[in-house]
Amino acid sequence: MLNEVFKGIFETSATPAIQVGQFLLCLIISLFIGIFLAVVYTYKNNYTQSFVITLALIPAIVCVVILLVNGNIGAGVAVAGAFNLVRFRSVAGSAKEICAIFLAMGAGLTAGMGYLGYAILFSLILALGNLLYTQIGFGVSKKAAFHKTLHITIPEDLDYTHVFDEILNTYTSKCNVLNVKTTNMGSLFKLTYQITLKDLAEEKKFIDELRCRNGNLEISLSHQETTAYEL
Repeated sequence: MLNEVFKGIFETSATPAIQVGQFLLCLIISLFIGIFLAVVYTYKNNYTQSFVITLALIPAIVCVVILLVNGNIGAGVAVAGAFNLVRFRSVAGSAKEICAIFLAMGAGLTAGMGYLGYAILFSLILALGNLLYTQIGFGVSKKAAFHKTLHITIPEDLDYTHVFDEILNTYTSKCNVLNVKTTNMGSLFKLTYQITLKDLAEEKKFIDELRCRNGNLEISLSHQETTAYEL
């Protein structure tokens, strides 16, 4: 009787029915997998509540979609198009966020195909790998603290082309000009550099010498920024 209530009105012999018990089992397993993956992601990562909740729900959502597609090629193409629309309307995230979303979708896809054991095994292995790489600092540059973004404000009558070359050559091992723009009705220039310091202990001395050269205008030194198109 219960299976008759949830029977699809478009169901045919080519698209066999999904039993309520099977549906609930796949959905519950997917929810637990999503919660597990979300908890793992919070370990030593910056995150927001909305992203963690989304990550916890993605496996269950994908699982249900795959269950309902159930071998229907036309429905599968429609689902792929829907996912593409969602992707293009979303804000680009970091590489790790994208990886976490793909991991959650992969687990949901596996569960939706009915391979619950493989879904659990897949999630466990990938999550443990994530924890291991995070714990050992895999891929972290040993000199990340030396990489800085430098913002310098100078008056319009100061030639910025070579005015800081001597100081930059003394305190940095690498220096690239990223951006030059005018501000304050064109009376000031704002310069942006990506630099690699030779010695962190001389950071204050480096800033003091820059202040003497730029007329004590605003100077900002921060961790190196990454642009939106970089992963």
